[in-house]
Amino acid sequence: MKANMGTVDRVIRILLTLVLIVFYLIQLISGATAISLLLFGGILILTSSISYCPMYAPFKFSTKKKK
Repeated sequence: MKANMGTVDRVIRILLTLVLIVFYLIQLISGATAISLLLFGGILILTSSISYCPMYAPFKFSTKKKK
């Protein structure tokens, strides 16, 4: 797997996940919606940590800066 995510993309995904966690903790979201969104947040964290988004690959899309 070749990295296809830039720093800004990774930071946005992490911040979005943190927002979802805060919404859950202050009970702004709950039930099945909360579970779904937190699973989605987990996927965002996973893709950010490995700098690879499988949804970008079929389209040959990359947010990583070229050297």
